[in-house]
Amino acid sequence: MRRRPPPPPSPLPQRDGIDAVRVRLPAAGGPWSTVREHLTERLSGAGAGVVDGMFDAGLIVGADGRAVPSDAPYEPGMFVWFHRELPAEVPVPFPLEVVYRDEHIVVADKPHFLATTPRGGHVTETALARLRRELGIPALGPAHRLDRLTAGLVLFTVRPEERGAYQGLFGDRRVRKEYEAVAPYDPALALPRTVRSRILKERGVLAAREIEGEPNAVSRVELLGHRPGPDLGLGRYRLVPATGQTHQLRVHMSALGVPILGDPLYPEVTAPVPAGDFRRPLQLLARELGFTDPVTGRQHRFCSGRSLGAWVAYEDWAGRQ
Repeated sequence: MRRRPPPPPSPLPQRDGIDAVRVRLPAAGGPWSTVREHLTERLSGAGAGVVDGMFDAGLIVGADGRAVPSDAPYEPGMFVWFHRELPAEVPVPFPLEVVYRDEHIVVADKPHFLATTPRGGHVTETALARLRRELGIPALGPAHRLDRLTAGLVLFTVRPEERGAYQGLFGDRRVRKEYEAVAPYDPALALPRTVRSRILKERGVLAAREIEGEPNAVSRVELLGHRPGPDLGLGRYRLVPATGQTHQLRVHMSALGVPILGDPLYPEVTAPVPAGDFRRPLQLLARELGFTDPVTGRQHRFCSGRSLGAWVAYEDWAGRQ
């Protein structure tokens, strides 16, 4: 099977750590006589007149970096680039720490509420965009992702040609990941234990769910400590996932009857909080990350310097305004 050649490099520099949007015109052609007609149809959700305005301002460019005229004829397979106009985002007011950096990788200690990569309404306020800006590494890319609400260690790659080797570590389960969580304490829950289930995450549905079938999610759950309090008090847990299903640890803790504190999805989906509400962060932390570097052969083991607020000072976490 003949492979499609890779797309040409972007002629536009990043803006605020965000790549320009690349659009490839359908090779099969269509009813469009000009590039403008195709983009107007393709980007109809942007609003009336937006595409025309971008053409008039010379914001849509071809592979040579020159502005594409609004009457440029449609060319099947042609690439064009442009920057999206992004709405203002509420800054996440917590530091993003770099715990390790060399010529191949960057390991960051991500705060709660900061998305790993651009998605939906979180674009410039993401770990990737921040690190690209702060470290001056435009080619920086993620080797994996951490939920926006989860804090802790995330691995990024410096060189695009090496990204696949590091992503393969996670795909092949050659990374040891250890998490820490704060959840209710249940003296009747026998721990440690290994939880196995089949988890399904459907597109467009916020919460994942367990279903019948061959297990695809495996988590080790251990109790690190118990603190008396209202009801039966709190537990501090070590969670070691052997697989990487979406929301796996959150689903498993909820299924055990000890949902992680601050979880807006499990056991029940709650109403979304307003933008800028950083109270009661999810008490889940990616504490440790260990692997053999596939490029250098070095043995790496990193540990987050963060702590979970509900364990350190529960009243402050619960009553934060």
